[in-house]
Amino acid sequence: MWRSKILIVCMALLSTTVLRADKLDRVEPPCWWIGMDTDLQLMLHGSRIAGSTVSVDASVKGLSVGKVISTDNPNYLFVEVKIGNRLAPATYRFNVVTPDGRQFDFDYEIRKRRDGSARRTSFGPSDAVYLLMPDRFANGDKSNDSSKDAAEKADPKNLGGRHGGDIQGMIDHLDDLYELGVTTIWPTPLLFDNEKAYSYHGYACADYYRIDPRYGSNELYRTFVEKAHNKGMKVIMDMVPNHCGTAHWWMKDLPSDTWINYPENLKRNGNRLIRTNAAMSTHNDPHASQADKDLCVKGWFDTTMPDLNLADPLVRQYLVQMAVWWVEYADLDGLRVDTFPYSDKKGIAAWTKAIRDEYKNLNIVGEVWFGDVASCSYWEGRKQFDGYNSNLPSVMDFPLMFAALSALNSDGTDWEPSLLKIYNSLALDWLYEDPSDILVFMGNHDTPRLAHELGGDQEKIMMAYAVLATMRGVPQLYYGDEYGLRSADGTVGHSQERVDMPWGKFTPEQKELRDFVANLFNWRKGSQAVSEGKLTHFRPDSRNVYVYFRTAKDEAVMVILNGGKEDYTVDWDHFSEITAKFAKKGRNVITGERLKIGDDYVVEPGAAAILEFR
Repeated sequence: MWRSKILIVCMALLSTTVLRADKLDRVEPPCWWIGMDTDLQLMLHGSRIAGSTVSVDASVKGLSVGKVISTDNPNYLFVEVKIGNRLAPATYRFNVVTPDGRQFDFDYEIRKRRDGSARRTSFGPSDAVYLLMPDRFANGDKSNDSSKDAAEKADPKNLGGRHGGDIQGMIDHLDDLYELGVTTIWPTPLLFDNEKAYSYHGYACADYYRIDPRYGSNELYRTFVEKAHNKGMKVIMDMVPNHCGTAHWWMKDLPSDTWINYPENLKRNGNRLIRTNAAMSTHNDPHASQADKDLCVKGWFDTTMPDLNLADPLVRQYLVQMAVWWVEYADLDGLRVDTFPYSDKKGIAAWTKAIRDEYKNLNIVGEVWFGDVASCSYWEGRKQFDGYNSNLPSVMDFPLMFAALSALNSDGTDWEPSLLKIYNSLALDWLYEDPSDILVFMGNHDTPRLAHELGGDQEKIMMAYAVLATMRGVPQLYYGDEYGLRSADGTVGHSQERVDMPWGKFTPEQKELRDFVANLFNWRKGSQAVSEGKLTHFRPDSRNVYVYFRTAKDEAVMVILNGGKEDYTVDWDHFSEITAKFAKKGRNVITGERLKIGDDYVVEPGAAAILEFR
């Protein structure tokens, strides 16, 4: 009798394990659409399904099963599905027959695509991008601060813990962003990150098809995008094809031996983790050793971030479909790609191209963290000296950020004008295919706060925003910098800098800075010269004054940065090659003051002037 009881208990335990012998555990992507150019390859996960046959009712016209691929893991199957353009949107039933004679069905939904989806527009130079960290931005729903499905629970007092921000909080503050002059919103990753600690940043994905339950749901995310669109704003999704998290569901049963790089990291038993050497320059270094190249691409980004092998066609197709699925499902306007040069360079280029083949106008900006223009420009989408093309339409302009912060931090007493650093960075724009499309910024979630970098100097912060609003490229603001936020104790580090947005608790000085930024970026919306115009700049002189123009057919914007210690009176004759082509009367965009070319016009030390002539 006791033996039968043990048998019953064992059977009950077996029935609660992840893999069920009588059905599939997972089918991804969750659904698909008619009329897509991207091939559909379903990933099936279930007990001992390798070698199975998969079929669909032959009477269904326009739907068929193509190649069925097995890997070295008996619990996976990759199934190519062919969808005709005339297929009716519906849920269709597929049949699976395993080599050992088991048979079961699964239902799969094929949806109708929205009209014009493939031709969707994207973000560009006429936009202002607002980067925010959802967990720290606003808590709109306290009921989801913790989740039964998530390992880490809310702990607002822990600098590196979960603080409770969510999608509802983002929805609640759409008006604030609109009033700030924001046209595009970029949240850091919202997908489920189920690590036991520091999961708030979202860069260690546990499920590529699920919004983190502490942020909300897939449906709420789609609602957020819809509400942003209703206000004329766009949404960018932050994606991480280079690595997943150790808590990803497939880490307990990897689809194949080649799915991740250095799988021995999972069983290191005290041995040192094989991490990336971060030597991204090896990609374009003609002298780089293969060992250094391999370690950059294959080494893990962090202890909780297994490196995905984009050289594997199955991995790459999975990640292509994931990106396309989210664009189509949530109606997205663009993508930002994390750690772009850490991936297999051919694999990540093919990934990017596949997405752009589906959405010809979709802008994708890649994080390429280099301090020099030559290295940064290598990753912009065009054929390089070695034949490589990343297919990226946009990259992040780290060189200009470093140059601008260094220049603004100086009092101009160096052996050469400090503002020359900005000038020299821009002088290398010839290395870019299209410098007007790259992302410009003064800080983001991985760098010290702008107020920290500039010592809390309000005038310098305003000067930084004057540059950001008028520079060539696509400007990106970082949440809270418009209020001059910084860590409570003045120290730096990810946990300290990623502070909670103190809604309703801003000081008068913080509100003054925010109003300055709002006026600037709302003006920018209507300036053709800034969003589309040519950049012409004049070399900073010994007084550390830097002047540049943005010019369009009927409009000119003159930007004057006085980084010196004395008043600067504009020498109009020096700039006549530009000013002679436009109306003599103009105005100061910041103060509203009217002026006339030829009159004495003074810019105080440490100040910026933006003059508009139409």
